[in-house]
Amino acid sequence: MTKIKACIFDLDGVLVDTAKYHFLAWKKLADELNIEFTKKHNERLKGVSRMRSLEIILEIGGIKLDDETKLQLAEKKNSWYVAYISKLTADEILPGVEEFLKLAKSNNLKLALGSASKNSMLILNNLKLVDYFDSIIDGTKVSKAKPNPEVFLKGAAELKIKPEHCVVFEDAEAGIEAAVNAGMHSIGIGSPEILSKADLVISGLHEMNLDKLCVL
Repeated sequence: MTKIKACIFDLDGVLVDTAKYHFLAWKKLADELNIEFTKKHNERLKGVSRMRSLEIILEIGGIKLDDETKLQLAEKKNSWYVAYISKLTADEILPGVEEFLKLAKSNNLKLALGSASKNSMLILNNLKLVDYFDSIIDGTKVSKAKPNPEVFLKGAAELKIKPEHCVVFEDAEAGIEAAVNAGMHSIGIGSPEILSKADLVISGLHEMNLDKLCVL
């Protein structure tokens, strides 16, 4: 057993469900482009960067656009998304999150955020969760998308903890792969079928306790 000294958390789907707001914003954009975009299509966007998400939607619609237009559309989607999440409150923190963050802190574990989101500070501030984290690595600090391990390795470096002493909490397949690629332990939040590469899969942080870290 390797002693876990740090927990690194993805944001969307782990601490808060902002996925519904991403979907609403992408759906609004797809409707403008006359592209049929369903919740099933939306599954393909999990853990994927904003530009790649747009490219997937354009592929679904069979539309090709120049880079400048794509940038403008991605910014338009983001402005709608930011408008949605600006209204977030602490009521939308997922079950068990705050309890586990408190438990981990009280047991001297270091905590980091490792998210592709460029809006993580806005979200964490609205949820009043910022103070729990010793390090916040988000889309403003990294250039490589998961499954590249950059976001998690930067988090470990800021915490001054070796990757093998870190555990990552992720709800996306690409995120679990990034954790594996970083040489870290991983706990999946969601479906065991999709997150089969994780060391352990739970349905949410309400199921988490320190004993489960001891068996990693």
